[in-house]
Amino acid sequence: MLLLVPFANIAMYSVHPYSPTKVFLPDLTFDITLESSISIMSDCLDERCGWVAVCVVLGYPLAYYLSFYALKRKELLYQLVIIPLCASYLVRGYAWKTILGSDGVLNAFLRYLHITHRPVEFFLYSPFAVVLTLTHIYTPFAFLPIYAALEHIPRNLLEASHDLGATPGQTFWKVIFPLSIPGVVAGATFAFVLSLGDFLAPLLLGGPSGIMISNIVVSLFGAAYNWPLGAAISLCMLVLVVGLLFFSERLEKKWSFS
Repeated sequence: MLLLVPFANIAMYSVHPYSPTKVFLPDLTFDITLESSISIMSDCLDERCGWVAVCVVLGYPLAYYLSFYALKRKELLYQLVIIPLCASYLVRGYAWKTILGSDGVLNAFLRYLHITHRPVEFFLYSPFAVVLTLTHIYTPFAFLPIYAALEHIPRNLLEASHDLGATPGQTFWKVIFPLSIPGVVAGATFAFVLSLGDFLAPLLLGGPSGIMISNIVVSLFGAAYNWPLGAAISLCMLVLVVGLLFFSERLEKKWSFS
């Protein structure tokens, strides 16, 4: 009930015509309109969620190395990947703000090397800062399912592939990668779902050009008091996430090794 009642309330607000005098206590006899929902459907997929692919591209080679080549250093390297998750989200956000700032570590280093003579404004309060921060924060979430999938691949399959004359590249593309696809799907889903609702990183590091869809929702509920439009966007995000989870579950079942 604590989950379904708020969802039902959001759905009710999403079809409510905008009226500042009725937004807090909606009349149950309101005229249903889908204007807010239709206007936001085309913008529900934010273009800045493309860093999910970056998280997977970074997480897969790392998971592959730990699973097949790390050997005795596997546990140490695994802990080094997990330890950042123990730090507060805000601490990591402010750390990147310190690194990328005008007087931050990166700009100071570039000036020390005489590469630049003044701070690079592009580093902070830009989509670049948001993508970099979210990639750092969510890459471990993409790494963990991929690593688990690689660890569960029977090693005798790799030995059989080598015995049959397959090259390392053929073994990877025909044996390892197909069996690791469930982990890739799960990792990409984790990164996408978590980043879709993130509004703190764009707030701290994005500036006006780094606003994401979750920041719009926060603004509509807290500053603009346009609850119908905010609820419509929230409902679109909810439908998108549920559909993505259902789709990823089907893909995982299809590609799972039995």
